[in-house]
Amino acid sequence: MQATSNLLNLLLLSLLAGLDPSKTQISPKEGWQVYSSAQDPDGRCICTVVAPEQNLCSRDAKSRQLRQLLEKVQNMSQSIEVLNLRTQRDFQYVLKMETQMKGLKAKFRQIEDDRKTLMTKHFQELKEKMDELLPLIPVLEQYKTDAKLITQFKEEIRNLSAVLTGIQEEIGAYDYEELHQRVLSLETRLRDCMKKLTCGKLMKITGPITVKTSGTRFGAWMTDPLASEKNNRVWYMDSYTNNKIVREYKSIADFVSGAESRTYNLPFKWAGTNHVVYNGSLYFNKYQSNIIIKYSFDLGRVLAQRSLEYAGFHNVYPYTWGGFSDIDLMADEIGLWAVYATNQNAGNIVISQLNQDTLEVMKSWNTGYPKRSAGESFMICGTLYVTNSHLTGAKVYYSYSTKTSTYEYTDIPFHNQYFHISMLDYNARDRALYAWNNGHQVLFNVTLFHIIKTEDDT
Repeated sequence: MQATSNLLNLLLLSLLAGLDPSKTQISPKEGWQVYSSAQDPDGRCICTVVAPEQNLCSRDAKSRQLRQLLEKVQNMSQSIEVLNLRTQRDFQYVLKMETQMKGLKAKFRQIEDDRKTLMTKHFQELKEKMDELLPLIPVLEQYKTDAKLITQFKEEIRNLSAVLTGIQEEIGAYDYEELHQRVLSLETRLRDCMKKLTCGKLMKITGPITVKTSGTRFGAWMTDPLASEKNNRVWYMDSYTNNKIVREYKSIADFVSGAESRTYNLPFKWAGTNHVVYNGSLYFNKYQSNIIIKYSFDLGRVLAQRSLEYAGFHNVYPYTWGGFSDIDLMADEIGLWAVYATNQNAGNIVISQLNQDTLEVMKSWNTGYPKRSAGESFMICGTLYVTNSHLTGAKVYYSYSTKTSTYEYTDIPFHNQYFHISMLDYNARDRALYAWNNGHQVLFNVTLFHIIKTEDDT
């Protein structure tokens, strides 16, 4: 019984130690957040939709853990009931034996007082029986102690069950499938709501999430922002020069596991890491030139090429890290863009909107930000965001709106986890920044400030 008592103590202590309140709390980061404010001067409602960070279904795991914990408590409670019944039965038996022992002890005293009148044989038999019963006395005391301990355990288990039930009611008593369906339904409704949003202004960058570690210190990886929801192909281009091989993966999962679906041998070497896949084609800068190439993955051939007039190339106006990063091709909600610098603009950044079919420059904007002082840049909703470094401590320092032809200095920090960024591009479909971070392929989440469309705006 002492071993049983110790085991029950260990089980209960382990169970109670597992109830860390901090592990049952639900972070607000696990859900969508919508913040509202007053109307703007034109009478439009202004709000912020904050997309959730990763691990949307983290509550599913907590719900399962809580359910498993409740089952363990129930199993322990049943075991204690069985042990209690057995102990009570043995306890009644020992009480009965205690009564018999007391009676025998009284008779023994009487016999001992009058032993001269009895035969020596009978006296010896009674003494031996008494000796057999004497060891039961400490057993009886142990049973009394165990019975009290079991009663205490039963009370603690009842209290613990009540606490767990309250926690389950607080977080919602949904099974995994039900909770999963609720999350999917909410996500669908929020995506429908997001379609009503106009382009947003960058407010915050969080992460990164490390997807994979591979390749050299420099490179690019990307998905197609215009691809359907079922098409999640990933393209991978290692190094910034002396390479023509593009590797394709059917999904992020295949990319992580290294299961290539196809490779493409481009007709020209590329320069830099600032390529983009847009509507099924790869756009890249031809090595040692300011020529832009459009290459179709489906057809396996070049569909268009055009010189970007006056654009510097071959480390004339690169980003701070060098690597022939003179010409940066990118895409956003509005279309296809090229970011570069010219002598005519004193080495400052030029933004050009390109025709995705012919690569013709449709319109350009001259900024006052030196290209060589920029760590990287990316477009969101027609606004160029520029970082001040490619190293630790980098932040989004400057932005230029092509809608208003105005600029502003910003202060939006982000975590450069692996110390050196050689590629940073926005994907409008995923609402995320793809980055090549010192041989690590990572993703950053972005928070945008949106204005909801009204009927007057359509």
